[in-house]
Amino acid sequence: MTSTEAPAAVPAKTSSAGRKPDTKREVNAFSSLAHIALFVWALATAGPLIWVVLSSFKNNTEIFLGQPFGLPSSFSFQSYLDAWTTAHVGQYFLNSVFVVVLSTAGTMLLGSMAAYVLARYRFPGNRAIYYLFVSGLAFPTFMALVPLFFILKSFGLINTFTGLILVYIAYSLPFTVFFMAAFFKTLPMEIEEAATMDGASHTRKFFQIMVPMAKSGLVSITIFNIVGQWNQYLLPVAIMQGAGADSKWVLTQGIANISTSAGYQAQWSTLFAALTLSILPMIIVYAIFQRQIQAGLTAGAVK
Repeated sequence: MTSTEAPAAVPAKTSSAGRKPDTKREVNAFSSLAHIALFVWALATAGPLIWVVLSSFKNNTEIFLGQPFGLPSSFSFQSYLDAWTTAHVGQYFLNSVFVVVLSTAGTMLLGSMAAYVLARYRFPGNRAIYYLFVSGLAFPTFMALVPLFFILKSFGLINTFTGLILVYIAYSLPFTVFFMAAFFKTLPMEIEEAATMDGASHTRKFFQIMVPMAKSGLVSITIFNIVGQWNQYLLPVAIMQGAGADSKWVLTQGIANISTSAGYQAQWSTLFAALTLSILPMIIVYAIFQRQIQAGLTAGAVK
């Protein structure tokens, strides 16, 4: 008897239609497109800034009749000196620093304390107060200018740094509470509970335990508040009155005044120098605290 042997299995031929996609090639193509998009975005963002800085060293003839996108013939700081003294940008700059420092400090103190209580304690009305803070994010600034003006006028706070600082704090609190409440919820409860068992008060737990643990989040929201208040224009226009060297204008008002008051005789190099003086501090602040900002924004996602 002859036994029948099973035929050897023939490897199936894979057709081109069933071939696995080349994922490595697709990833490389996507990476190339992403790098091109980032380059275009960086050029669109940094290009105007570089042009403003270079134009601050030129005169009107070089800006309009020479090479507007070329290098200046000489790097003279006369336009910066004129902007700082003649155009009173120095006084406006110091006013902005004073207002932003105090308003940011007040915002971070009140906002972080409110966010901590809303995030870690349960009491009647907790969610209602939280949503009341968050609703401020959806309230347009320009809709409150008229009632805000009359409220401050009734308290005698028009054309005062106190009134402007209080308004800055009020408009910065919603985002600060929203951001920090979510951040405080990600922090572990064990350390706080251990401090409670040791007899630590609520104030001590907040300042000595929770604030150091939330350092990255506090740094991130502080930078956002500094940038937002430094670039604010509508609120100072509605609150701060007067003009000239003795006025209490902030930097954004002073730069706008340089552009509008001179008309066709404007010294554009002075205006560009003032713009550079207003831009550089924010770039320096962000460059110094870049890692802390990124750590604060991603801390809640990795806990």
